[in-house]
Amino acid sequence: MESLQLSSVDLRVAWESPWLAQLSAPDPTAEAIVNEYLEGLSAAGFSREAQGVWLATGHTPMAQSQGDQRFPAASLTKIATTLAALSTWGPEHSFETLVGWRGQLADGMIQGDLIIQGNADPLFVWEEAIALGNALQRLGVRRVTGDLVIVGSFTMNFQTDTLTAGQLLQQAMDTRLWSSEVWQQYQTMPPTTAQPQVQIEGQVQVANPERLNQVSGWLVRHRSLPLAALLKAMNIYSNNAMAELIADSLGGPSAVIQTAEALARVSADEIELINGSGLGEQNQISARAVVAMLQAIQAELQPQDLTIADLFPIAGADGGTLDARKLPPHAALKTGSLASVSALAGAFPTEQKGIVWFALINYGSGLEELRTRQDRLLAALEQRWGRAEAVPPGLKTTIQIGQGDYQLGDPRRNQDML
Repeated sequence: MESLQLSSVDLRVAWESPWLAQLSAPDPTAEAIVNEYLEGLSAAGFSREAQGVWLATGHTPMAQSQGDQRFPAASLTKIATTLAALSTWGPEHSFETLVGWRGQLADGMIQGDLIIQGNADPLFVWEEAIALGNALQRLGVRRVTGDLVIVGSFTMNFQTDTLTAGQLLQQAMDTRLWSSEVWQQYQTMPPTTAQPQVQIEGQVQVANPERLNQVSGWLVRHRSLPLAALLKAMNIYSNNAMAELIADSLGGPSAVIQTAEALARVSADEIELINGSGLGEQNQISARAVVAMLQAIQAELQPQDLTIADLFPIAGADGGTLDARKLPPHAALKTGSLASVSALAGAFPTEQKGIVWFALINYGSGLEELRTRQDRLLAALEQRWGRAEAVPPGLKTTIQIGQGDYQLGDPRRNQDML
């Protein structure tokens, strides 16, 4: 096995491949390492029966414990949300926000209202709003005598209250209203970025969809980052507001469950969700189902030449919830934490086994200790199979938030409609 050097082999193949089935066979050494991990938890006061473990290269576990039992999964729930969103919309999908007006438009002034039609963009933040204000200013719009009217699902800076989100947008589009927080985010944008001064003299109003029948014309079509980048941002920071907005747009937790179960081919009693984020111990998933969903995500991404590393944070590179963790290099991971839950799942490269998929769902108080033990377990497994010298194709990434086509506030995502 050591001579195969599987870290450089593209392992994105059918799980039924005979050689992969051989790799996936139970590994006595891995079982011994996992057993030592569980005994250590038990000695520290954690119930062995409340810990879920699944370790595999394919569908058959090399080592597992309580693998098909549901446990509170915390933010591993976002893996289900990620799979459902990806299969429903595809990695290039964008959420569109339309900007129009009602009244008269002449000489840089709208005598009437500015209309925002939201469509559940989960990552509309200061940079996006500044760019939208600049897009309006390029069209010559500098003054609105009426109100800023919000129609549809519109959030900003993860504020789900529509009125609050609208007030933040009004502030962002007029430099004269900027707070220190807005200025701070503006400093992260390219130095040539303009400072918009679109003055809205009225108030923010939340209206029903019938108000769209009164629109006089459309000004700008704003596109969000592509879905793959949105999901990566959501998973890096384990953003609950983003996850719940995406899940709601899919039809709620029941729709997420139905899609995830079908694509991951797991039984209905292994996934139970009350939302798309993982907040609440009622969100429960088995370790086996977590790994199956990750593998299903990989299969969905393969035709687009993407990998799970394009949707999940990479150890040592993306920060977020992986900060301060001692994890295998180039691993693509998702964390989950509640008061009495510490979970970790993903895939890491090894020299002998190639890509190893795993899920650890720990229940009990003492999150820092549980995280430390998780890190030590992965280190022991990596030592058993050898650290990969190169990143395998199945864990390479092309999506880096804040760079290239994935930069917040990119003016190219604002299309003039006037």
